[in-house]
Amino acid sequence: MIKSKADLEKKKKLGRGILRELRKLHPDAKIALRYRNNMQLLAAVIMSAQCTDKKVNEVTEKLFKKYRTVADFADAEIKTFEKEIYQTGFYHAKARNIIAAAKMIRKEFKGILPKTMHEILRLPGVARKTANVVLGNAYGIVEGIAVDTHVKRLSKLHRLTNETDPVKIERDLMQIIPKKDWFKFTYMLIDYGRKECPARPHLHDACPLTKLVFK
Repeated sequence: MIKSKADLEKKKKLGRGILRELRKLHPDAKIALRYRNNMQLLAAVIMSAQCTDKKVNEVTEKLFKKYRTVADFADAEIKTFEKEIYQTGFYHAKARNIIAAAKMIRKEFKGILPKTMHEILRLPGVARKTANVVLGNAYGIVEGIAVDTHVKRLSKLHRLTNETDPVKIERDLMQIIPKKDWFKFTYMLIDYGRKECPARPHLHDACPLTKLVFK
């Protein structure tokens, strides 16, 4: 929680500096997951929880040749589907949620992925991070900032928030980062976390944002 107007202004200034640096480092940052349509996008994002995008892409390369439409996912046999996504981890819950989400999309949304935050949050397995990623990439609808593990770690490291809960982190970031940059901010920060400032122990002195944040 940002406690004062002065603190907010300080964080906004820091946020502008971070955005400038990220634009230089990763101007073409975008989602790493591969998919061909909105249902596959939703499935891939659900599978990416507690799993690397690289591993998800390895699994979906074969999976998405079999499951192409909402109906394909909705009619999937759960035990078979669990085996097919086993490598992404937590496969029982992921398989159950993906199939149930596809059934709901077919029954309640006429086979079309919902376009609002309120509606998409009704789908099994969808919380705000997944909703933000899917709405932004499927429809260009940006209602928030997707807080994944990189965004969570780096936002705290770079003093943009003191929160640990993703919903509260998102709330802080939405006050600091201009709305026009919400969508891009997530992917630039993810790329930064992968390439310049990984989660494994390292000397932060060499990280590009260090001087900006800790000067």
